[in-house]
Amino acid sequence: MRLERLTKSFGSLVALQGLDLEIVSGRVHGLLGANGAGKSTLIKIISGAYQPSAGQIFWRGEPVTWSSPKDANNRGVATIHQHIPLVETLSVLENVFLGSPGRWRETREHRRSFDMICERVGYRLDPDVLVADLPIGARQMVAIFQALGSGADLIVMDEPTASLATEERELVYRTVRRLTKGENKAILFVSHFLDEIIALTDEVTVLRDGQAVLRAKTCDLDEAKIAEAIVGRRLAAMESSTRARSLDQLKELPQLLELRNLSSPGKLAPTTLHLREGEVVGIAGLLGSGRSELLHAIFGADSAATGDVVLRGKKLRGTTGAAVKAGIALVPEDRMRQGLVPSFEIWRNTTLPALEGVSAGGLLPRFAKEYERARDAIQRLSIKAQSPDVPVTELSGGNAQKVTIAKWLYSDVSVFLLDEPTAGIDVGAKADILALVRKLASEKKAVIIVSSEFEELMTVCDRILVMRDGRFVAERAVNDTSEHELVLLSGGQAGAASTASTQLS
Repeated sequence: MRLERLTKSFGSLVALQGLDLEIVSGRVHGLLGANGAGKSTLIKIISGAYQPSAGQIFWRGEPVTWSSPKDANNRGVATIHQHIPLVETLSVLENVFLGSPGRWRETREHRRSFDMICERVGYRLDPDVLVADLPIGARQMVAIFQALGSGADLIVMDEPTASLATEERELVYRTVRRLTKGENKAILFVSHFLDEIIALTDEVTVLRDGQAVLRAKTCDLDEAKIAEAIVGRRLAAMESSTRARSLDQLKELPQLLELRNLSSPGKLAPTTLHLREGEVVGIAGLLGSGRSELLHAIFGADSAATGDVVLRGKKLRGTTGAAVKAGIALVPEDRMRQGLVPSFEIWRNTTLPALEGVSAGGLLPRFAKEYERARDAIQRLSIKAQSPDVPVTELSGGNAQKVTIAKWLYSDVSVFLLDEPTAGIDVGAKADILALVRKLASEKKAVIIVSSEFEELMTVCDRILVMRDGRFVAERAVNDTSEHELVLLSGGQAGAASTASTQLS
């Protein structure tokens, strides 16, 4: 595919301006840019969801105009979107062949094709399980299978590893290499992870303000050059937390939250944890280790959970309403399904958890106050949006995540539960969110943060708990561990080093 002088405008807003891009068979083309740089708009044009305002698309050397995403898909372009738009009420097999011709999606031929895809990728999914029952990492693999099932020659992958743990990412990398080197597919790989861009791609394009500000072969670049192109300035790496304290020092802080044998059948083993004021605790572990399940149980979102959640000495009732009222906030991993109301604008999402502060007598809405709060949130978190009236579905992934966090900043929250808060966010916004975590801790809030990026945990946390198979297997003060050790502990490969220090947990 070749794009020439591609431009896309939405009224007075110019999302893309005079963009040239060439995607070649047998190669991986990396696409990067800050949130709002134009990546999502470009992807929608390539996939047929948007028509360009000007410029031309060439497909296999011929000028084309896609009439719809289905048209682009039928011609050999498949897009794996960041939010994984699968049909949850259908099986894996039905989703993989959702766009195939014919009335049935569970024929013997489909099952044979599914088995062949599993062999090509080197990963096996149960074809009959409902997508709704799969964790987010497995859903990502279903989306990749779906693209392969369509027979596409160009596959656009929009943040395919943003929500995956290390092992699952390696699987995606192997799949990408097989498709390009073994099957001569072309791949446009969109990512915020600079290390994987360096390791996986053949060439790189960086967008900023709708224009290509860097085009180069990957072998001529390093992470610092890419980061500078993304943000338009040299970005200093965030240093490891200078406020990190030893386990003995943490014990001197006032206790805020206590978990007493909190558990959930098949998800979470009986768990005990003490969380102090002003403390940031990281949860490290691979996908399926029980990280998200722990946060959901604390927040009262798991009806099967047993055990006690005690905040400031008071046992909570075990419902989300009780958790919110007591001062516990959850920023979930899947922001669109669990953290936001997609049909609402920024201003309505921002005010949802604390409507009493923007209403008269807790009953009558005061729209001016809601707008004022949303405008403040946009400014405080540097959310890139024209106004509070923009629906959250029209925001880039990073800006939508900022709205998910912003809605809790106007409530009396004591404990923040952050599940992959920087997934799919550019390097500049990532630093902003990690700085916000530190600010919350300085205000004597307590934070539990789950992240697949162990380097982030090392940057912002006081101590890190490693989870595997639904239970804590190790505890480390940040000053006494390394990213390498955390990887080994999470994968169960650390031998004697996996003996946990349980002074606090």
